[in-house]
Amino acid sequence: MKAQTIDVKQATGRILCCTIFRAGGKKLLAKGHMISEEDARMLETEGMNQVWVTELEDGEVGEDDAVMQVASEIGCGTFEIRIAAGGRANLFATESSCVLVDDELLKQINCTVSMAIATAPNFSHARAGSRVATVKSAPFAVAQPELEAVISIVKERGPILQARPIRAPSVAVLYTDPTSGERARQLFENIMRQRLDRLGTAPCFVLSSVEEEGAVARSLQHLLRARPTVVLIASTTAPAGPEDVIGRAMVRAGCQVERFLAPVEPGNLFLLSYKDDVPVMSAPGCFRSAKPNVVDLMLPPMLARYRVSGWEVACLGHGGLLV
Repeated sequence: MKAQTIDVKQATGRILCCTIFRAGGKKLLAKGHMISEEDARMLETEGMNQVWVTELEDGEVGEDDAVMQVASEIGCGTFEIRIAAGGRANLFATESSCVLVDDELLKQINCTVSMAIATAPNFSHARAGSRVATVKSAPFAVAQPELEAVISIVKERGPILQARPIRAPSVAVLYTDPTSGERARQLFENIMRQRLDRLGTAPCFVLSSVEEEGAVARSLQHLLRARPTVVLIASTTAPAGPEDVIGRAMVRAGCQVERFLAPVEPGNLFLLSYKDDVPVMSAPGCFRSAKPNVVDLMLPPMLARYRVSGWEVACLGHGGLLV
């Protein structure tokens, strides 16, 4: 960038290097603003004869153009891009979505000197209209080779962020207790509805079962025939592992166990299995309270029909201490 002090009459089309204030302290024009003919006339009226401006040199891209180019490449899914002041482009979800983030690629891009990208947390829920990412440029301009390097990395590795829509999910709930499934339902149903309501959904299929392997397996098979988006098992007991009643019932119902134990507090005794592409999730104790726990971390991607792997559950440890 080439910075210089010039006559106001020659400033049209140039970029301000500093914010201009009126004598009384009111801001007239912000740093980074491109001066228009109307701006130049206004500055003359305010008694200003010279301004400090900058202009692009060969091989440079203006900050607004640079961030828009990067913002258009880093994401996919249901979002829109809006330019903001100061060399910034923001990505906003256009409908209820789960935010999926490639953390390693994000770190690699943020090691460059010309761009800074911030996103919502991986697996987080984004309501329609909420910001899911922002791209900030170095002031005024970016060197063309640096911009091309960033875009090349993203094109090669894939998008950093996906706003994966949550559309008409169907949630199945199975309440279990050693003596009476209805007891578990009475204990947990209100909290369950509060938790799902935060994500804009509600239980579609609900059963109660005594916590015995055969009974739980039959209930799961019945719920799975409805092809729900996800099955939640709200049990009053804490398992010692997938060999306990709930885990054995999952296997008996045709599920494949994906992961036991999550590095999340509350929610360590998390148990995840899949019947084909339908996740079946047990998180004992997590339905007693509406406070954030492992269920809140796992529901957004599952409601968006994203298959969460055991490895991804294991990666929840960084930030997994929720209380």
